[in-house]
Amino acid sequence: MSDTIEKVKCLIIGSGPAGYTAAIYASRANMFPVLYQGTQPGGQLTTTNEVENFPGYPEGVTGPEMMVQLQEQAKRFGADIRDGWVTKVDFSGPIHKVWIHDNIEIHCETVIISTGASAKYLGLPSEQHYLQMGGGVSACAVCDGFFYRNQEVVIVGAGDSACEEAHYLSKLCKKVTMLVRSEKFRASRIMEDRVRKTENIEILMHTETVEVLGDGQVVTGVKVVNRASGETREIPATGFFVAIGHQPNTEIFKDFITLDETGYVINTPGTSKTNVPGVFVAGDAADHVYRQAITAAGTGCMAALDAERYLAAKE
Repeated sequence: MSDTIEKVKCLIIGSGPAGYTAAIYASRANMFPVLYQGTQPGGQLTTTNEVENFPGYPEGVTGPEMMVQLQEQAKRFGADIRDGWVTKVDFSGPIHKVWIHDNIEIHCETVIISTGASAKYLGLPSEQHYLQMGGGVSACAVCDGFFYRNQEVVIVGAGDSACEEAHYLSKLCKKVTMLVRSEKFRASRIMEDRVRKTENIEILMHTETVEVLGDGQVVTGVKVVNRASGETREIPATGFFVAIGHQPNTEIFKDFITLDETGYVINTPGTSKTNVPGVFVAGDAADHVYRQAITAAGTGCMAALDAERYLAAKE
């Protein structure tokens, strides 16, 4: 345990658009926020090559570049941005206790959770290669579908989100091939019917991805296997979309913060408030619907304003 305990007015756990925006607003409100960036400084956007749908960037911007700019903006107003991640919390009493790397103890008047959610991937080496290269693998059709206009793409998934993203892609792409691993969809009937009725969506049931094919730089196709027949085939594609869900990064809060069945923080509707007074949530840790940079930034603003009002009410 640490010999000295640091006391802060506002601790922000996690970075990305939500955390950095919360830091900007909290700094300007003289809350002297301390932000720990987490295991992936900048969040999911650091794996996004091009961001063209965030307001204020007419020529687009890379995800990492945007995160550096947001971080620098927060620093300009006095936010204390630190490397490191939270390993334990105790929100059981009036003082919110947080530990960094198990040995740095911080007592906080307010806490903003902006730990985000991590997209689930298949885990194939080829998939991870092209994901890191920014060469055709994505977990967000709304974010990246535009780059595949009039091209052929493949999407993996069988739930409502996969159907929604496949339908979205069908409006942009020449052809969408949807891979469903089992014999039936997990999606609601209305969503399944929507993709089945869309002419340029081909649905392959019992089908599993073997390898994402490419030239080392960009995706050129997908090798799949039919789990029923054992037959393999290659599907030409320039984009490979994975829509098998997200995992919110909220495990360390589960003993104190109310989560839904999949681990997302449950907040009071219309606010960033959690079930613990003085603890707020922003971004994808609570958002399983929109999951966009702009919505994350908006909730970061809300969390900082809610924290400011909470502190003012205590004075």
